[in-house]
Amino acid sequence: MDWAIATAIGWLFFGGDALAILAVFAVLQVIFISTVSGSVGHLLLGMRVVPVNPKWIGVLRPLARTVLLCLVIPAFIWDKDERGLHDLLAGTVLVRK
Repeated sequence: MDWAIATAIGWLFFGGDALAILAVFAVLQVIFISTVSGSVGHLLLGMRVVPVNPKWIGVLRPLARTVLLCLVIPAFIWDKDERGLHDLLAGTVLVRK
């Protein structure tokens, strides 16, 4: 869902440039996770991103998580609890509401 939204915005404003779509995706992820604890897709599916430590998620955790997610590979590496490498390194976890 999030990638589809980013693609639509990328086509509308940037003519479908791949790097622009990736940038739109990253910006949307950081903004939404920092402010409402989940991207549009997460929220629509009843999930949210929370820090492992019970604190405010801030901006740095979503930024680190998003940079790693944009590299794609960390999303395919996970631990026994099925947390992706991007979540492990950012100190976050994706949970159901």
